[in-house]
Amino acid sequence: MKSASKPIRVMIVDDHAVVRSGLAAFLLAQEDLELVAEARNGQEALALCQQHDPDVILMDLVMPDMDGPTATRLIHSRFPRIAIIALTSFHDETLVQQALRAGAGSYLLKHISAQELTAAIRNAYAGRPTLAPEAAQALIAAATQPPKPGFDLTAREMEVLKYMVTGRTNPEIAYHLSISNSTVKYHVSSILSKLGVSGRTEAVSVALQHDLIDWSSS
Repeated sequence: MKSASKPIRVMIVDDHAVVRSGLAAFLLAQEDLELVAEARNGQEALALCQQHDPDVILMDLVMPDMDGPTATRLIHSRFPRIAIIALTSFHDETLVQQALRAGAGSYLLKHISAQELTAAIRNAYAGRPTLAPEAAQALIAAATQPPKPGFDLTAREMEVLKYMVTGRTNPEIAYHLSISNSTVKYHVSSILSKLGVSGRTEAVSVALQHDLIDWSSS
C-alpha cells in the first residue's frame, strides 16, 4: 500500500547528461520526490529497476542501445507496479502510440513547466495518466485511421529492418549498430511479430511493399 509519508522514488532515463542534470536538480527541490537512479539508455534502466525499485520513471524515447518504447515494454512486463512517464522532445504520432502501447501511463513533452511535471509525477504515482495535448491528438488519429504495417516498430527496430532489407546478416547488423548478436535476434523476432510475418524474406517484402524504410537517413 502506498504511503503519503514516504517520498515518491523517481528514476531518470535520458541519454543527454544535461537533461539528466536538469531533471535531477528539479527533483531535489521537491520535498515529496526522491531521485533514486539515473540511466543513459533503456538497458541501464532495466538493470537499475531491480536494484533501486523506483515508483516512477521519467523515460526519454529516442536513445541509443535500447530506446524508450522497448525499455518501457520490458520494464512494464517485469515490474508492472512502476509507473512510466514518457518524457520526450519529439512530437511524433508514431512515438506516442509506441510509448503508450508499450505501457507508458503518461506522455509529456520536455517543454512543460516544473509545476506540470511535478503534478504528472504525483498523478502517475497515484495511477492517474497525464497526456500532452499532442499525445491526445495522436490517439484520436490512431482511432480514426487504420495503421499501416510497421507503425509500431521502434526506432532501433527500424534500423535493424533497414539492414535486413539490404541483406545484412545478424552478425553484420550487430557490428554496424554496435550491439550484441542476442540483441539483434531479439529485435528481429520483435520485427517479425509486429509485421505479422514468419521470416526475414516476408519482413523485407512487407517493408518494401509499404515503403517502411526512410532511405534519406542512410
